[in-house]
Amino acid sequence: MSAVENLRSQLGAALFERVAGPDGPAHRDRIHGREGARWFEPDSPIVRVHADASMFVGGLRALLLQTLHPAAMMAVHQHSGYRGDMWGRLNRTSHFLAVTTFGTADDAESAVRAVRRIHERIVGTMPDGSPYAASDPHLLEWVHVAEAASFLKAHEVYGAQQLTAEERDEYVAQVGQVGERLGVVDPPQTFQELQDRLAAFRPELRGTPEAREAVRHVLLRPPLPLPARPAYGVIGAAAVGLMPAWTRLPLRLPWLPVSERTTVRVLGGLATGTIRWAMTPAPSATA
Repeated sequence: MSAVENLRSQLGAALFERVAGPDGPAHRDRIHGREGARWFEPDSPIVRVHADASMFVGGLRALLLQTLHPAAMMAVHQHSGYRGDMWGRLNRTSHFLAVTTFGTADDAESAVRAVRRIHERIVGTMPDGSPYAASDPHLLEWVHVAEAASFLKAHEVYGAQQLTAEERDEYVAQVGQVGERLGVVDPPQTFQELQDRLAAFRPELRGTPEAREAVRHVLLRPPLPLPARPAYGVIGAAAVGLMPAWTRLPLRLPWLPVSERTTVRVLGGLATGTIRWAMTPAPSATA
């Protein structure tokens, strides 16, 4: 194995372990190797988007955007281990996305049922005394549209193979199939409907102390060794650079439009390109 191929192998393995967790190889073998019908065709938009390195940026952007809904953020604040188990949450989320996108229909159904059981246990009270529940279809819709919009935005800017307008609509409809199984009522079916749903949530969104704490923790205190933090910082800057301008003040995020369109996008492109290269198996040597 050449030095370059060895570097690719080591970097790819390290990235995969961080995202997928210690059980990642076993999960990957089952997801991609088990025979059976899948929910989605191999070259469909949802498969192309969710398999791309831009998901590293899109996932972080989704996490930042979702903090703006007070009830969704309170559920995370009171029930989630994002402070002490940030990578565990990432592992579980990435596994769910992988199973429902690439896995067999049986495994995808099992994953959905497991998440719904978890949601049923997450209930609590807002500071004003009003109740919240993670199984509330309205909150599920917010999480769904924030994720779908973030994954699409990151893919638009950093994806290797762009989607056509028709494929964007198909992607929204495909992720809507998963969202509906999770409890989202009437998920958007087109890109324009997705934008309209996001806009409809605007009056409910604000930057709470819990949201700003979560954002600081995720962006500034990742549980990573020091050598890995500059690369994570680039991914974080790229995610912040894709956040709408109106989100910056509530979450105390910087807004540097010129730098974000130039320096940050160049660095973000280099980072996602490096991830894409590292996560792609090296070609087999020929005789």
